[in-house]
Amino acid sequence: MLLLDTSGLLCYVHRSEPQHQQAVQILDSTSRSLTHSYVLAEFVALALIRRFPRLATLRFISDLLENPDIEVVWIDELLHREAVELLIARQDKTYSLCDAVSFVLMRQLGMREALTTDHHFE
Repeated sequence: MLLLDTSGLLCYVHRSEPQHQQAVQILDSTSRSLTHSYVLAEFVALALIRRFPRLATLRFISDLLENPDIEVVWIDELLHREAVELLIARQDKTYSLCDAVSFVLMRQLGMREALTTDHHFE
């Protein structure tokens, strides 16, 4: 299973992104993927900051939510707290709360691969 991160989704959706073609190939060849609600929120915010079309961005998120091959995990208080604990424990790192949630989920599910351009996932 492949974790879909914000940067990977941006590359997949927007042809102007340098890694667009690679993101399309990776995601299209993956049968099951997983993302979470914090990635979706971050995706919308980042796409709007980069001045990508609002309606297209929101339609992409809506389509993603309906895709049976993509599982969306809705972050609850327990998972949020675990991610905050990870950030506290790793103060030498600069990754975001969204990334910390991804790392906790990946560890819990035994996942090793992510569609991302974020060096924190290395």
